[in-house]
Amino acid sequence: MKDIDDTDRRILGLLQQDDRQSLAALGRQVGLAASSVNDRIRRLVTRGAIGGFHAHVVPEAVGLELLAFIFVGWSDPVAEAPFLKQISAASAVQECHHVTGEWNYLLKVRLANTRELEAFLNNVIKSVRGVQRTETLIVLSSAKETAALPLPEPPARRRTRVRAR
Repeated sequence: MKDIDDTDRRILGLLQQDDRQSLAALGRQVGLAASSVNDRIRRLVTRGAIGGFHAHVVPEAVGLELLAFIFVGWSDPVAEAPFLKQISAASAVQECHHVTGEWNYLLKVRLANTRELEAFLNNVIKSVRGVQRTETLIVLSSAKETAALPLPEPPARRRTRVRAR
């Protein structure tokens, strides 16, 4: 997105840290009036740089103690459409990525326990005709987990800094 300037990037970074800050607080941090911050945020939403505002629910607080990553593979491409349909309806799936290598997809799932994981594997993933294999990694602990994106400088500014050295 070419029309995002440094102030927009700072606002995006601040919103990623805490989207419940008042417009006045955001304005103080970026040197703008609250009304200007509000206009910029509205523009960022309209342009698609902000896709929404959401509460970060702590998984353990709602009984989702198990985090797992599941690799899924097949050799017949006919399996892909029914697999994606099945996965899109499964609330336990937080992320679904088409990947390179020997696997077709990588899933991030949150469930209550290993019994639910076993049921998920059998009733959701392996019930899709054509799925040949899976590999499941259960997370023991997480040193870092964030939804915040790194907000790099625009390419033109990065090139300028490299040349200046």
